[in-house]
Amino acid sequence: ALPSPFDAKKAKLLIHRGIDTRYRVREHSLQPICETIYASVSVKQGNYIVFFPSYAYLKQCAALFAQLYPHIRLHIQRNDMNEQERSAFLSLFDKQKDTMICFCVLGGMFSEGIDFKGEKLIGVFVVGVGLPQINEETDLLKQYFDETLQKGYAYAYQYPGMNKVLQACGRLIRSVEDKGVIVLLDNRYATQSYRALFPLHMRHYEMVYSPQECTAILERFWKDVNE
Repeated sequence: ALPSPFDAKKAKLLIHRGIDTRYRVREHSLQPICETIYASVSVKQGNYIVFFPSYAYLKQCAALFAQLYPHIRLHIQRNDMNEQERSAFLSLFDKQKDTMICFCVLGGMFSEGIDFKGEKLIGVFVVGVGLPQINEETDLLKQYFDETLQKGYAYAYQYPGMNKVLQACGRLIRSVEDKGVIVLLDNRYATQSYRALFPLHMRHYEMVYSPQECTAILERFWKDVNE
């Protein structure tokens, strides 16, 4: 693996270890997620993307966020967008009048293969760890890798999920001039099994527990990176 050619100081990575996005407690995560997003984007005006593991989760958070912060411009990716609608969605990032947040799906059309250079995108949030849905095919993969490598869960679920997360994070820094923030919202990122999967340029991070910590850290980051 080649090292990143970009200056690591131009990207600030935060891991929020106070949020649990597992399905059984997902309802309790909605408010903390919305508050963390707002606390982070309030520091600097610009365009941000929040990636969710599913449309259902996205819609729940979008409804609450719009209710709590109606003054923030919010756009939502639909699962049935045609090419024209996709282009119109991407054109939203050409404007920097105020703060805009787009809620998108992890592993979807906007999470890989797209360059958001310069001021088009200054922040990426990833909700959850991107685990594939449980189904017969994935369970067969898990069974196979359990038998061959004793790492069934890692190869069937954790590694594919982390690949999607890294693809989404990669939308942020696309040139040497780019700078911005990445916020990972899930307490599993604080575990060694996930931190070991971070590429070298993502090994410098700060742990946070509250929206207030996000605000304080990002205020310092934007001040330093713009000096």
